[in-house]
Amino acid sequence: MCCRYYIEPRDSVLEEIGDAARSTALYERFLRALPQPLIVDGEVRPTDLAPVIASSKKGRKAYYPMQWGFNIENRSVLPNARTETAAMKPLFQNAWKGHRCVIPASWYYEWEHFLRPNGRKETGEKYLIQPKGEKITWLCGLYRMEKNLPHFVILTRAPSSDVSFIHDRMPLMIHEKDIDEWISPEGNPEEISYRAMTDLLYEKAQ
Repeated sequence: MCCRYYIEPRDSVLEEIGDAARSTALYERFLRALPQPLIVDGEVRPTDLAPVIASSKKGRKAYYPMQWGFNIENRSVLPNARTETAAMKPLFQNAWKGHRCVIPASWYYEWEHFLRPNGRKETGEKYLIQPKGEKITWLCGLYRMEKNLPHFVILTRAPSSDVSFIHDRMPLMIHEKDIDEWISPEGNPEEISYRAMTDLLYEKAQ
């Protein structure tokens, strides 16, 4: 799963994305509806407003502010969706077909999960994780409109062997060259997901 990620300050690419999202008319609408700023650096959590990459109405790559999490009636906010079942679940079907997005981050956080001998689940160390050799982690997501404002979820998948000891899920992460195809309504998300990045680096968070 993915319930926290981090945007490194002073990264020129991430700064450009954040500035572009903050300069949109959509951000002004968010400010009128929500008393919270766009998070352009630091730790990002569910319900935060964050920069997201998606296709414009003209089919071009664009940067937007979106709120993290789908609001489900009688439930807490939903931050993630399973890649394996998103195309089949009514909640995600339409977004999987035509409302895909990419969430730029430096890395994501995960807490080690394990079972005690008595079968009780425990949470251990906090780790920061990112693809090897990459400064930016491109997280795949889906979005939908809620009260005329966009909300996104991060897609997850089975973990690679590198991080399977930490958690039984990890985000779906793609190469930068696949972003345009992922966000395009004409793109093939199943095919792109097969090319996801799985060679990961991790270290304990301070």
